[in-house]
Amino acid sequence: MRRRHLTLALGAALATAITGPAWAQDDGEFVILHARYGTENNHVDVTGRLRDLARQDRRFRLTNDLFGVDPDPGRTKTLRIFARDRSGRERNFDFRERDWVDGAQFVGWGGGNWGESNWQGGWHGNGGGRGDGHDDGQYIIQYATYGASGRDVDVTDRLRDLARRDQRVRLTNELFGVDPYPGQTKILRIFTRDRGDQERVFEYSEYGTIDGNQFVGWGRGDWGRARGGGGGEWNQGRPAGGRLVIESASYGAEGRWTDVTQALRAQVRGDRFETEVRNELFGFDPAPGRRKLLSVTYRIGNQPPNTVRVSERDTIRLP
Repeated sequence: MRRRHLTLALGAALATAITGPAWAQDDGEFVILHARYGTENNHVDVTGRLRDLARQDRRFRLTNDLFGVDPDPGRTKTLRIFARDRSGRERNFDFRERDWVDGAQFVGWGGGNWGESNWQGGWHGNGGGRGDGHDDGQYIIQYATYGASGRDVDVTDRLRDLARRDQRVRLTNELFGVDPYPGQTKILRIFTRDRGDQERVFEYSEYGTIDGNQFVGWGRGDWGRARGGGGGEWNQGRPAGGRLVIESASYGAEGRWTDVTQALRAQVRGDRFETEVRNELFGFDPAPGRRKLLSVTYRIGNQPPNTVRVSERDTIRLP
């Protein structure tokens, strides 16, 4: 009997030495659903890579090299692990770049048998009991533009279509079907208002990744102005009666006119617009050596439209 007890004890000790303590494998409190690495505006799915790391070692230090990507250069990144406890409540765990990660608190960490392949959340999770996860953002989108140096196009409708298909989007010319300024790095600008009615603009560089989870109603696409609206018209949560809307705009001289409607819309902020008319405003000179004229047709909300014409180097003020 004593020999049998000794054999069992030696067997248990050997098993512990080989596999590590049992709690490191399946005695944690939280089951991992998903993991992302980056910042609020730029982050990537690292669930698979984290699973590989967990199988190799229970503890590691966070670096870009570890994940093979730097999703937001120049900023301190965060590893965000989305998990659920044994009672079904969801919780996020954040580890800052260069911190150490120990997976002992997660169920099945070392075995890597965790993660949900159909997990649809973003940086702020998939709802966590707060609804469907698609309407918990902080910002309501008014409209969006894509371009560089004043050569911008309105991409609100296209972005809305993309949002309905996928919560994360990588920015390319092909994605929007246009290259508004060949040879230059383009910027996607999303014009929003927060729940306190304060305006904010989000900028994403070409080839970057956008995750719409911070925007209200992103996945449903029920945001932004209707097709054909002008710069900044918005009927999402407040009346559009006082918003400045650019219906059309052209710039040129003596038969050399260019449609600059989208470029001008992209520069409108709020209910008023004031700027000096110059070639740099649009990024080109449609009639070199001649003094140009800017013609703009605009309206305020649902009021009748007005047309103003302003010479180059003069100041345009709307309304």
